[in-house]
Amino acid sequence: MKRFLLFTVLVSVLVSCSAKKQIETAISHGNYDHAISEALRKLENNKDKKRKQDYVVMLKEAYDKVLEEDLAQIAHLKKDGNPELYKTIYESYADLEARQNAVKRIMPLKINGKTISFTFNDYSNELVEYRYKTSDYLMDKGLDLLDTGDKFNAREAYSLFDYVNSINPNFEDVIDLMQEAHTTGMDYVYVSILNETHQIIPQRLEAELLDFNTYGLNQFWTTYHAIADNTIDYDFAMELQLKRINVSPERINERQLLRERQIVDGWEYLLDDNGNVAKDSLGNDIKIDKIVNVRARFFEVLQIKSSQVIADVVYKDLKQNQIIDAFTIDSGFTFENVFGRFRGDRRALNRDDINLLRQRQVRFPTDEQMVYDSGEDLKLKLKNIISSYRLNS
Repeated sequence: MKRFLLFTVLVSVLVSCSAKKQIETAISHGNYDHAISEALRKLENNKDKKRKQDYVVMLKEAYDKVLEEDLAQIAHLKKDGNPELYKTIYESYADLEARQNAVKRIMPLKINGKTISFTFNDYSNELVEYRYKTSDYLMDKGLDLLDTGDKFNAREAYSLFDYVNSINPNFEDVIDLMQEAHTTGMDYVYVSILNETHQIIPQRLEAELLDFNTYGLNQFWTTYHAIADNTIDYDFAMELQLKRINVSPERINERQLLRERQIVDGWEYLLDDNGNVAKDSLGNDIKIDKIVNVRARFFEVLQIKSSQVIADVVYKDLKQNQIIDAFTIDSGFTFENVFGRFRGDRRALNRDDINLLRQRQVRFPTDEQMVYDSGEDLKLKLKNIISSYRLNS
């Protein structure tokens, strides 16, 4: 127990020294916020303990240095007078506010019984002023971008409006402008199926392949339509070209297995050397198990049928009228049913054999059903392509 306690104390000391060293390194490299964060974490519990005083000193040092640095930077940015810097100034004030609030939560802090003072300022006026300056400037900038009608500019405008809404919720008509920018920046993709197999595919398979509501694939800047909307000028087309459908013949494979084992089949009297029934010590007749050898032929029967659908996914740029990418999908489905039958003594069979005897031969699925079942794998692979592919518009 003493060794364990000594080991625990030693580990605690080493961890504490390591933590202090990390904070000191952060301060020396100018990573003040990291140093403050680590010091605050160490002071969350038992902040008045003597062993925690080093963290108070380091917190004070890092806080004072970053405060002086940030205020000097803000003063410099204000002198520049560039509206592009409004956002940086606002965020700098927001950081100052957040940082001092984090320190306030653990106040008061003491060293040797003396309360340590921190400089706390009221930034409310500056935060309001630069929140509105930032909002006004970014709204104007976003409107200029949106008015160009260009998709990329609309997406950049959306980002600006979204930022304004995050710092100034419902500012002016920012919500409506976000919606307008989103609509303008959207890529619309028309999706169709081209059957080049010279075989009829199940109608329900075609319907499910084009039901993009079940895919959950619409991305923020991309919308897929399986039914063309005449009011939309589509940017891209995605065509699922069915190239080949293969369905194997119905096959039944049978495997014959010999089962043999010894089992107890009733009992018989034990006879002595003279041919008489043997007796036990109490004079009772001695009975023994009757062991017999049983055999059976077990037939394991496998029904199997497979299908394969090979297709290409082709992306076309409708504005440039050219193919921009293509992917091949090879999907398939295999129907299998295993059952068993036997000849001979059932008692020779093992547990797996008995389980297979409970199975029955079933009808093979039709070719149409096989192709439809292959479509489940086809849908999954199509979904993976669409979800990972990003259109270059």
